[in-house]
Amino acid sequence: MSSNSLVSISDITRDEILGLLERARYFEENPNSKILDGRVVATLFFEPSTRTRLSFETAVNRLGGRIIGFSDANSTSTSKGETLKDTIKMVANYVDLIVMRHHLEGAARYATEVTDVPIINAGDGANQHPSQTMLDLYSIYKTQGKLSDLTITMVGDLKYGRTVHSLLMALQYFNPTFNFIASKELQMPEEYKQFCREKGIKFTETTDFSEDVINRSDIIYMTRVQRERFTDIMEYERVKNLYTLHNSMLDNSKPTLKILHPLPRVNEIDRDVDDNPKAYYFEQARNGLFARQAIITRALGIDPLAK
Repeated sequence: MSSNSLVSISDITRDEILGLLERARYFEENPNSKILDGRVVATLFFEPSTRTRLSFETAVNRLGGRIIGFSDANSTSTSKGETLKDTIKMVANYVDLIVMRHHLEGAARYATEVTDVPIINAGDGANQHPSQTMLDLYSIYKTQGKLSDLTITMVGDLKYGRTVHSLLMALQYFNPTFNFIASKELQMPEEYKQFCREKGIKFTETTDFSEDVINRSDIIYMTRVQRERFTDIMEYERVKNLYTLHNSMLDNSKPTLKILHPLPRVNEIDRDVDDNPKAYYFEQARNGLFARQAIITRALGIDPLAK
């Protein structure tokens, strides 16, 4: 396993997180360069993606590297029965870095065990999404001026939402207070609540998306109920529209409040919120380019800040 792989946000320390944020700031100011000249990156997306795949590929292109890969596993030898191990070992012959999304939890970790080429986890099932976490952290830092002592309200699909799982773990270093708002079917998994208890992280858990909770929040992190994770479609139909954020709900919220969403959204943020200055989800997606440029250069052992 390469020490520069990023499979889980827990793979990196507080100082490494802050270092990646500093790199992201640098790349926002200097998005184009040739520091990846001669490097080849594979993007292996066994599961559909728009923002993550395009931002990783844009990041490589803006840094002067080259891209190979696929966005549909059905067009590869996987459809012929090739194992994940064989696919990874084959692709590793051609590239300097592999960016990988897979529907199975633990797939990215397994990939690191069969190759020495660095692996960046672009999402593995309902488990982790560390590059999304870095752009979330960068977005929080840019809008709040800090990461510490903030109240973060997470709403919607907290059971399958890998973005909230990763963000929760990353914020352990910064004394957060969490509000978990979800239906009983989609509550934050017990392992993450136990993580909070062990780390001394304050949290509340409720099914009520109330005005009081909104008004106490520094960040509201909305999530989509993920139909693709459900085996029972009737269960999905019961919970898919339970929480929708409307513009009127923000009338008495903090002036500095920002609304985040990993996108795509369905019905969980009404379109009337889009023009509110507290809406930040499209800018958040843009920040993904800079955060992923930071992650890619770290994985390849390149320091853009070195003098």
